[in-house]
Amino acid sequence: MHVLPDDDDWLADERRAIGDRIRAERERQNLTQERLILAAGIDRVTLWRVETGEESKVSTLLRIARVLGVQLRDLVG
Repeated sequence: MHVLPDDDDWLADERRAIGDRIRAERERQNLTQERLILAAGIDRVTLWRVETGEESKVSTLLRIARVLGVQLRDLVG
């Protein structure tokens, strides 16, 4: 069993890392935020939250992964 740190800073760090990977993959594919938003069926604020590391629903991450053509596990690390 893994012991988690007493604080939740690690959660924020992990969310930011996920957002960074999503942004990097989107940019690697030359996709604008607008195109990803439309293809994934999400709104602009939702994508902004994901890419900046705020709380995200798994269903939102799955939608983004599908549009990017990658496995969710590749985005979450």
